[in-house]
Amino acid sequence: MKQVILITGASSGFGALAARALARAGHTVYASMRETAGRNAPQIEAARRHAEEHGVDLRTIELDIASEASCEAAVEQIIAAHGRLDVIVHNAGHMAFGPAEAFTPEQFAQLYDTNVLGTQRVNRAALPVLRRQGRGLLVWVSSSSARGGTPPYLAPYFAAKAAMDALAVSYAGELARWGIETSIIVPGAFTQGTHHFVHAGKPADAARAAEYDEGPYAGLPEQALQGLASLEPADADAGEVAEAIARVVDAPFGRRPFRVHIDPSQDGAEIVNGMADRVRAELLRRIGLDDLLHPRLMA
Repeated sequence: MKQVILITGASSGFGALAARALARAGHTVYASMRETAGRNAPQIEAARRHAEEHGVDLRTIELDIASEASCEAAVEQIIAAHGRLDVIVHNAGHMAFGPAEAFTPEQFAQLYDTNVLGTQRVNRAALPVLRRQGRGLLVWVSSSSARGGTPPYLAPYFAAKAAMDALAVSYAGELARWGIETSIIVPGAFTQGTHHFVHAGKPADAARAAEYDEGPYAGLPEQALQGLASLEPADADAGEVAEAIARVVDAPFGRRPFRVHIDPSQDGAEIVNGMADRVRAELLRRIGLDDLLHPRLMA
């Protein structure tokens, strides 16, 4: 069934790839991003050309996840055009790379705002619509870093992604009786095919960071990045994440997987998440709330 889909952070990386994959699958896709008339104008034009050349329903829309007003305006625009909104793909996020001590508390807060609070702003704008419909799907693009191996110098990003993943799990139970499904996509560390590492933020306290560059941790950044790259198979394709999202969206209602891992490096997140998700399910059964493990089909 053709669905109306909103993707956050769709100017590049997983978001742009997912927008195209979902449009190819026959859905109406809104690839959202900020500064559509400014620095992202080329991405807007690229999406327009893609839609025209491939005959797909790929649209773009202004949405700044840091602004409640912007989130609300984007959702209102989609509802005005279609009368419904079926799927939210929480993809927007930002990475930072450097020794944790050299990041200011304000930088940690900014990463948290982007990776966690941004999803909350979008949810507060969109969920009243999905709840009234009695049907919907939230797809959360998490990270294997939330529970897998944790290489150094990515602490702010890891902490924020772990918080976002925890929020997704909590929302799953609170939305199931409204007929809203949850699927958490867990990509591994793709060093090619996205701009995560290229555009990663740097510590604001350069002097503190320099102390790590010159001390016993000298050379560690290169070691860590080279090590991650060495674990990644030569044929690793970030497009696999987009295709996984498309498969989840196209799966029948009530049979969508709660969590999907796409981790070519196999950093262990699938093992840890599998245990954590089983523990969650068992606890809900023990307290008589096992119906929250599956979405309820609303009348």
